Amino acid sequence: MARVKRGKIKRKKHKKILKLSKGAKGAKKNHYRQAKENVARAMAYATRDRRVKKRTFRSRWITNLSIACRNLGMTYSQFIDGLRKKNIRLSRPMLYKIAIEDFETFKKIAEIAK
Repeated sequence: MARVKRGKIKRKKHKKILKLSKGAKGAKKNHYRQAKENVARAMAYATRDRRVKKRTFRSRWITNLSIACRNLGMTYSQFIDGLRKKNIRLSRPMLYKIAIEDFETFKKIAEIAK
């Protein structure tokens, strides 16, 4: 049986992992074994945090809308309930942008929701 030389393939595989672990500290950036573990953990965190980011943004929108509603003398839940009853379908990101950029329009929407 012929001898298999794997130098090129192994080097390519190692370089790929080491490139991905570029920002790590210490041996995690230039020792293959530690770099491999570091990259695996980083990929897991990246996958998890793509979902967490969505949650975080939604909670920020709700918090800011709650503050804007309190300035108008109503709670966030009353505001959203009023919008649902009047069949106004605006997303929270859009309501947040309106509240930040054009408060007069937001006041009008809140009056409709009351």
